[in-house]
Amino acid sequence: MMNSNTKQFVIWGIAAVVGATAGFIYWYFIGCNSGSCAITSSPVNSSIYGGIMAILLVNVFDKQKTKPENENRKTIDQKG
Repeated sequence: MMNSNTKQFVIWGIAAVVGATAGFIYWYFIGCNSGSCAITSSPVNSSIYGGIMAILLVNVFDKQKTKPENENRKTIDQKG
């Protein structure tokens, strides 16, 4: 059985591969031919960008968040 860190890395890996593939497909069908577009003018740049964006998107929807910092702190009104 995988622990939570290993599971998270597997999810990130899958997201990176899917995002990189989507970035490459975007470059192939829509990409910028003039070379003036920093991301979509190169298949490598487009794939890397797609992979990073997919990982960030997966992190937005991550349900295993840590406890909020405020939960462990005492408020100013509480003394002791």
